[in-house]
Amino acid sequence: MRSTHTATLDRQPTTHEMSDSAIAMVDEQGTVLGWTQAAERLVGYPAGDMVGRSAALVVPSFEEAPTISAFVERCRARKGWSGTTAVRHRDGRQLTVSLRISMLRGQDGAVRWLVSVTDVRKLSREAANGSVRESLLTRSPIGIVVRDSQLRCTWVNDTMESHDGVSPEQRLGRRSTHTLPAAKARAFEAAMRQTLRTGTPGVHEFRRWLSASPRREHILMASFFCLQDAEGRAVGVCTISVDVTESRRAQERLAILSEAGTRLGSTKDVMRTSQELADLAVPLFADYAVVDLEHSVPTGEGPAVRIGPAGERLPVFLRAGLASIRQGVPESPWERGEAVPVPPAAPFTDVLRTGRSHLEPVLDTAPGTWPDQDPVRARKIHENGMHSLMVVPIRARGVLLGMALFIRTEDPAPFQENDLLLAEELVSRAALSLDNARLYAREHATALALQCNLLPQRLRGGTAVQVASRYLPADLDIGVGGDWFDVIPLSGARVALVVGDVVGHGINATAAMGRLRTAVHMLAEMELPPDELLTRLDDTLERLGEDVGDIPDQLAAVMGATCLYAVYDPATRRCTMAGAGHPPPAIVDPQGRVTFPDLPTGTPLGVGLGAPFEAVELELPEGSLLALYTDGLIETRDHDIEAGMNHLGAVLSEPAGSLEDLCDRAMETLPGPAPSDDVTLLLVRTLSLGPAQVASWTLPGDRTAVRSARRLTAGQLAEWGLESLEDSTELIVSELVTNAVRHSSGPIGLRLIQHQVLTCEVFDTTDCLPRLRRARTTDENGRGLFLVAQLSRRWDSRPESGGKVVWSEQDLGRPSPVRPQGRPGGACAARAW
Repeated sequence: MRSTHTATLDRQPTTHEMSDSAIAMVDEQGTVLGWTQAAERLVGYPAGDMVGRSAALVVPSFEEAPTISAFVERCRARKGWSGTTAVRHRDGRQLTVSLRISMLRGQDGAVRWLVSVTDVRKLSREAANGSVRESLLTRSPIGIVVRDSQLRCTWVNDTMESHDGVSPEQRLGRRSTHTLPAAKARAFEAAMRQTLRTGTPGVHEFRRWLSASPRREHILMASFFCLQDAEGRAVGVCTISVDVTESRRAQERLAILSEAGTRLGSTKDVMRTSQELADLAVPLFADYAVVDLEHSVPTGEGPAVRIGPAGERLPVFLRAGLASIRQGVPESPWERGEAVPVPPAAPFTDVLRTGRSHLEPVLDTAPGTWPDQDPVRARKIHENGMHSLMVVPIRARGVLLGMALFIRTEDPAPFQENDLLLAEELVSRAALSLDNARLYAREHATALALQCNLLPQRLRGGTAVQVASRYLPADLDIGVGGDWFDVIPLSGARVALVVGDVVGHGINATAAMGRLRTAVHMLAEMELPPDELLTRLDDTLERLGEDVGDIPDQLAAVMGATCLYAVYDPATRRCTMAGAGHPPPAIVDPQGRVTFPDLPTGTPLGVGLGAPFEAVELELPEGSLLALYTDGLIETRDHDIEAGMNHLGAVLSEPAGSLEDLCDRAMETLPGPAPSDDVTLLLVRTLSLGPAQVASWTLPGDRTAVRSARRLTAGQLAEWGLESLEDSTELIVSELVTNAVRHSSGPIGLRLIQHQVLTCEVFDTTDCLPRLRRARTTDENGRGLFLVAQLSRRWDSRPESGGKVVWSEQDLGRPSPVRPQGRPGGACAARAW
């Protein structure tokens, strides 16, 4: 069992870092003066058989030299020798080894030689075990010190001074307590005494600041070998040390890159990824680090910036990552999220133009340098002692994403090429994550813009209802889904209430939802009853499925949808609704009683069954609450729809300050942080028009109806204080009633509604809907609807049970302007009803 020793390191050296090379010490005539146990294991000769005899006994190449003296002189000229040769085992076989001879100096100019031998066959079977062995096998400089049993230095090579800064004169004849701090010397000598006592090699690691490189700490690995005399007694210890600073730094760089693989890109947020990059660099190899992104990268908007000549305008950068070993990051003039100017004279412009990194080992702030021309940065450089700089471009797929700056303040060592290689590798890994996040941000922005344009931004309930809504997509990353809701103003102060759910999630479902929502708006403008509207919508969805039936990726987006469509009339407080495979609404009366109306379920839209839809009409007390929702709100993997509906009803029946508060309370009952399905909730509180806002009459179906209609209209407008609309309204009423008398039979209904506009409605018993047409100049009739259109802000007709209603709207408080006439030679006219 080999022993290990350490004093100043953060970790224990492993046995793999110990050298098991055979070590021997010889004089200038080639006589062996000291032998090790490893040498005995390699060649089979114990110390008693080798000490005092020629090394040529085991090293045939010594015999091949003209004389030992000639070989020694050759080594002296080269200060040593290394190469591959053969050694003779005690049993007669020859071993191929790597041989290294190092010259040692003692007091009064005496010279000795240290011979190290390693079996090449063993080396080929396993990896190099450590820095000492690797150095013994190569021409890498190794430091050698031989000490006597009292641990006084007796022999040393020239390389050792470059390792710890102690000259041979200061070292020879002295113990390590004269050259190392007390604590380190005690640990160092304890390791050597252990080797002397047991004969087992040991390893020790220590750190030194050398006068030759005061800004850099050196890491030294020392291996100890016990030297034995002819009787096998320990007469001294040989210490072979290697400067492992670069190899340790390489290990640290590999560790940093390994950590980067786990820490960078943990999210799709470019700002967070930038901060992760800055946090990773500090304090691993930089004291201060910033990441500046091109301003369009966080939002995903705007054209990509390519590497190349910047032209007259430099890109605008945003500070996205910021880290420092100092509290509060005093080195940065700009906070995260702030715009960062790029001075034209700074090295940043060269980085943008060439796409190559910039290394400034010693940051020059003399007059005329780039910091001197940038007062803001120059002040921070001087205040914080910034002395070394690296600027690395962040790029991916030829696109400039930003720049990363790494600066040293407290660490006195300047950045070197190896540091730049590490920074570039680190930034390149971060660039992939940032580019993916940039593309995601662009897709996300597109998806949100699509969703924003498809869902209503402001719900208008008019004088019919108060409204509040919530929408939560199942795909929280993308933020879009297939649910939709709407409140559509209709004529006569009525509103249409819509909630729908397209099969699937994501962009395809959103696109299909947009088509359906547009179709619902168009059909609602036609004033169709709910059951007929769903029938038309079902046909529309089937046609969409036929259009994309050959595209597999699009098929799922139009496979089907559920929908609930309701129309509420505040003048009568009646609500007509129909459903297509959708759960019924929850209705809460003013006393807090919750009911779910017995609404025919209907088949989902687009499944091709062709079953008719049925409508239900309800009369609602003023102040009733309607909750329209999608199944994502009431259905979970653990509870069925009925349990979810009962839970929703219980939440809605509790008193709440406002519809918004009630929406929040209902959404808070969702199980888990993320829903498994899109969730939509539309809450509606019904209002009603009082008797003072609605006036209605039944007129006979003859010509006397026109005169009566004009008189009743004038009186009602005077009562409402709308005399300014009297002339235009009488004309509209006259034309509509005249057409009703001419083209229908039976009584005629007239209704005036004062709400946000003035609505005039005329009912008759025919189901033929009027439309404008262009009349010829010779026609004597047919221009009545053209006049109605000129006097109204809008007009249209809708089917009603037993007939139809033609309606017209005017703005309150001012007469409707008369619009310009049609082109010469023609005019619009009304066709017979």
